[in-house]
Amino acid sequence: MKERNTRHVVVIGGGIVGVAVCRALLADGHRVTLVEPEAPGGAQAASFGNAAFLSPASIVPMSMPGLWRQVPGYLADRRGALTVRWRHLPRLLPWLAKFLAAGRSRAKVERTAAALAGLLRGAPDRHAAIAAGIGAPEFIRRTGLLYLYADREAHGRDGLGWELRRMNGVEMEELGRAEIEARVPGLAPRYGFGVLLPGGGHCTDPGGYVAAIAAWCGNRGMARAATRATGFRREGGRIAAVETAEGEIACDAAVLAAGIRSARLAAACGDRVPLEAERGYHVELSGPVPELPVPVMPQDLKAGITRTASGLRIAGQVEFATADAAPDWDRAEILREALVSCFAGLETAAVTETRWQGNRPSTPDGLPVIGPASGCAGVFYAFGHGHIGLCSAPATAALVADLIAGREPEIAAAPFSARRFA
Repeated sequence: MKERNTRHVVVIGGGIVGVAVCRALLADGHRVTLVEPEAPGGAQAASFGNAAFLSPASIVPMSMPGLWRQVPGYLADRRGALTVRWRHLPRLLPWLAKFLAAGRSRAKVERTAAALAGLLRGAPDRHAAIAAGIGAPEFIRRTGLLYLYADREAHGRDGLGWELRRMNGVEMEELGRAEIEARVPGLAPRYGFGVLLPGGGHCTDPGGYVAAIAAWCGNRGMARAATRATGFRREGGRIAAVETAEGEIACDAAVLAAGIRSARLAAACGDRVPLEAERGYHVELSGPVPELPVPVMPQDLKAGITRTASGLRIAGQVEFATADAAPDWDRAEILREALVSCFAGLETAAVTETRWQGNRPSTPDGLPVIGPASGCAGVFYAFGHGHIGLCSAPATAALVADLIAGREPEIAAAPFSARRFA
């Protein structure tokens, strides 16, 4: 075991999943090199701009039974939460077909929810332990999460999703209007019913948190290669080096956690993973904005609202296009208008606004890709987390570390295998 735990592991990708993996590998005694062309914690990563939720309820896949009936309406509504850039539709059709097929039956979504529950269970506590361990507990708060509806009837239309959460042990409390007002003063009166997740939490600054973990790892011996990985060199069917734009990095193992850029490198290891960019946006207002003691997710807006360290953030939207397409800032304006509609007086407040667009790396079945590569021993995957990258990072890191160390994983790895796409 000592020999196994002194290997050199190269981690490709410096988002929340990549740096969480680096931390777990250092704890196991490995020598670690992080390959990331830009500064960890920067706006290039999907984890930088999300809603900052740490929700054990995020186990419900986007593709659910009957979704196909709603797709035409989504596509026709330019202001809706889901849109496709029409010129990209021909390329996206195979992925979209797999996406709809993944949610065509209750049995399928039950299996997906159960697998995701294994990654998300206890996520706020796992993050709190990481933040405390790096000396930065202020990044994680466990004050719960509140999902909002107009009334109980609207909540009932999401009945299967909440049933899946109950089946997987998610703790929840139903709130009426008076209880919502007590927890979120100043919230628009259109929300008369809510579901509180007392076990939920949030990150006060996702980008800062990623940067802090990377800095902690650097102080404990992690090397950093500020370049882009381009491939792998094998010897006898096993990885010998990670190839980069600046040359080779010899290693004993590698972890691919490069987000939306992972598919090409996975193909070089024998796995063709259908990965597409679910492009998301956020708007953050700083200045005289509500404190928001509990982050909220209004279900009519399909967006999360969180008080971060720098302002009031709303994050959401699903836009399908190529990852390198120019942002459509009309999507951010929709979010801004939605945010203003939630809090009286916010529209006239003297606020400063920032906007962001990023690419969630998403598989059609809603499950990330975690585990060994099919065609190159010593390469392990940790990508494709879609909407749950921040929340699931600690469990993903623990699973990868267990696989590299040869331990029996505490989380079942089979549902996340790349071989499911073969």
